Order: sequence, then C-alpha cells, then structure tokens
Amino acid sequence: MDQRVKVVSRLQWGAVAPQQRETLRDSAQRVIIHHTARANCKGLRECMDELVKIQMIHMTKRGFADIGYNFLVGGDGMLYEGRGWGVVGAHTKGNNHDSLGIAFMANFNNDTPSTEAISSVKQLLRSGVSQRYLQPEFVLLGHRDLGNTACPGENLYASLSHLRCLA
Repeated sequence: MDQRVKVVSRLQWGAVAPQQRETLRDSAQRVIIHHTARANCKGLRECMDELVKIQMIHMTKRGFADIGYNFLVGGDGMLYEGRGWGVVGAHTKGNNHDSLGIAFMANFNNDTPSTEAISSVKQLLRSGVSQRYLQPEFVLLGHRDLGNTACPGENLYASLSHLRCLA
C-alpha cells in the first residue's frame, strides 16, 4: 500500500540548487536521526527561514554540495525536503551511501521532541518503505551510534524507541 505524506518541497522553502547530486544505488538500509542543535522552530515561516540558514551553513561553512539531510521536521510536525528520497546525503561521515538522514529542528540536549514531530517522522518512514526508498527491515540509529558526537541530543536519543515501532 502506497502511503505518501505531505512534505514541504525544496522549491516551497526556497532551497538553492545543489552543486551536485548523487543517487543511492539501492533503497536505504539505515535511517540516521539527527538534531540541528539550533533553536526549536514551530510554524511554516519560522521553519522555512531556519532551513535556508541551515542550507547556507552546510554549503558555505562545511563545504557540502547541499543541505546535508534528506529530510527535516519542525516542532509542529511539518516535514521538509532536504536532499529528498534516493539521494546520498552529507549527514554522517562515512555512512551516507546506504542511509537516509532525518534531522529534528531543535537542540534536544535542552528540548523534548514533540509528539507531532515523532508521529510525522514515523509516517515518513512508513511512506519510504511503501515507495521502496527504504528497506522494510531498515536499521534506525542516532548519529552518536556512528560517530563521536552528542547528536541527536539526550532527549531525542531517548525517544528513538518510539520511531522504531512503525505500527
């Protein structure tokens, strides 16, 4: 069953074109959860402004070809297209060619993820499986599981079990 979710497109939030784009060879085997470690955004305008800032930081200060994440979610549960489905991200060094990177927009060392954001990401993951962008038996990880970082923050990391169960 094809389960699609509403996602604010790159065009809608004002993304600049990527400098290059590499597609995944197969559907993603892993989902890596991040936080932006920035202020919590709620509401379309506030989150779209934040996305533009994140993309600029990733491209100008980190030297990425685009925003690093495949998708992002605001505190109100609204989903935003980063690099999108089937595209290699720049979110977890050495782990981008078989994974999907999803960032929750806030600092979860301080904030607690909203029920709306968790629910939206679960719907996104279900949609990815139904559209075959994501393996049905994908592995869900926090960024810290693959590198020396506090990401995705204590409070979001503690909530990963809520994302693992897609039922």
